[in-house]
Parts: sequence; structure tokens; C-alpha cells
Amino acid sequence: MSKKIEALLRKALLEEGKMEYSLYEYELEEHIDYCYDGLKADRDDFVFVVTENSGHVAMVLIMPDKTVLVNEVARAKLSEFWQSNYSTNLKRLIPMMAKELASDSLFVNGVKTVGHKPPKRVWGKARS
Repeated sequence: MSKKIEALLRKALLEEGKMEYSLYEYELEEHIDYCYDGLKADRDDFVFVVTENSGHVAMVLIMPDKTVLVNEVARAKLSEFWQSNYSTNLKRLIPMMAKELASDSLFVNGVKTVGHKPPKRVWGKARS
């Protein structure tokens, strides 16, 4: 079962396949507040949740300001956050996602991002 789910996730998340809004409404919408509370408690930069049901995939991405992005818009924002690591990260996560989804759980992932600023250099005074 999880191999079938893996294939569906790959299509939806890596190959820009269609996701179902009605599945978001049916399985994810009611968990927004709970996931948002977890995001705040863990001090994550965002959290995304993925589900699969009857061959359909849905996803939600929740921001610290409680902005909620659904399906293709959520996928695009996740891709923007992860930039060149999007595909690599998802290839690592999809097997875990499939395992969680095959056991009738939602896949919930809080993410902390690393700033892209180089560390500040502190120069000491030259000795005479």
C-alpha cells in the first residue's frame, strides 16, 4: 500500500500533479488550529501537512502569521522556501510520508529555516 501512496505523492509533489481541494476540506481543514498551535510551541518557521485518500493527495502549509496555503499554492511556497533543495528534501521525505499515510495518519512536518546571511566577522584591533 505504501508504494502506491509513494507514487501518488511523487506525482503530486515532484511532478506538479493535481491535488484535490475537497480532500483538504475533508481531512485537513479541521486540523489547522492544532497544527498552528504546534508551530508556535515548536517555534517553527512553517508547518506543512500532507494527506492521501482514495488515490487523491492534498496538502496545507501554515505560516507563523496563520496564513494558510492549500495544495498547489502550498507546494509552490514550499518550493520557494526550499529553493534548490525542494526535490532532494521531498525525495527523502516521501517514503516517510507514505508510511505515515498508509497507517492512517496525517503527515505533519514543522520546519525551521536557516538564514542565508553570512556570519558577521568581528575584527580585533591591530597591535602596534
